[in-house]
Amino acid sequence: MGNLGELLSEIRLLEEALHRPEIRRSRTAVEELLSEDFVEFGSSGAIYRRNEIIDLLLQENDNADPGELLAYDYSLTIISSDAVLLTYRTRRAREDGFERHVLRSSIWKHSEIGWQMLFHQGTVIA
Repeated sequence: MGNLGELLSEIRLLEEALHRPEIRRSRTAVEELLSEDFVEFGSSGAIYRRNEIIDLLLQENDNADPGELLAYDYSLTIISSDAVLLTYRTRRAREDGFERHVLRSSIWKHSEIGWQMLFHQGTVIA
């Protein structure tokens, strides 16, 4: 798999691509990033499969104020010869003062087409 620091940078870039509105609203881009077997345990407690999450992302509203997202405290763990676990924290702050802090984890799997997210979970924290 190579250098852990380089791999962390590569996976982090892929993860952060999914934070960007222009990627989230592109079916092609999201399909390239999410494995056919993708599952998410959302911070709401809901479970989403690949097609559900893609449809939801495409419906996101440009006019809503989701707030500024800060992602930090990244860590990468190799879990097999073709899979890694990325963990990090996010803070979303809106102009009205509301803040939301979430612990996040993603499993990325390498295949013949490159790295794809297989699993994601978000857990809201105080």
